[in-house]
Amino acid sequence: MKLFANISFGKFKGKKLLLPDLSTTRSTKSIVRECVFNSLQNELKNSTFIECFGGSALMAASALSAYAKKAYVIELDKKAYDIAYKNAKSLDDEAIKVLQGDCFLLLPSLLEEKDIILYLDPPFDIRENFKDIYEKIYKFLEKIDTKNVKGFVLEHYSKHESPQRLKDFSRKKFKSFGKTSLSFYFKHTSF
Repeated sequence: MKLFANISFGKFKGKKLLLPDLSTTRSTKSIVRECVFNSLQNELKNSTFIECFGGSALMAASALSAYAKKAYVIELDKKAYDIAYKNAKSLDDEAIKVLQGDCFLLLPSLLEEKDIILYLDPPFDIRENFKDIYEKIYKFLEKIDTKNVKGFVLEHYSKHESPQRLKDFSRKKFKSFGKTSLSFYFKHTSF
């Protein structure tokens, strides 16, 4: 059985996107997606949205629908990448690019873009081989050049406590939706 999600706002409103099999990745729930884009609506316009651990490209497509200037998706899993690529092509918009590979290796090459918002949605740390994923993300963000990054959103397992501060970012908002939570980080001088 094929799974789908709809973009619920913006220029691609009503567009149906294919979702990967649940054994491959989990899709961001609509209530979580709505919270992300309601919270980012003022920051998103003319920004570059980069979705790490991209799954189906649903968040990047939604960002583009909400008038982000560009959107990138990075996905390691080949099956999920294939679906993300098909979804991006179905938008018929050259402003969205899908890359297959490890986010930790590919993201630094995209950081020359201006006004970046990162969306980090790793597999929950309760999944096999992802026990230390959040710590790996925090260490990675500490060492990369974030001068062009306005902020980032971390979607995480609710039992995980995200830090208040990370590098030159502060957690400005936290929302919980059952097992899923969102932590919104922006530079100390913005948002």
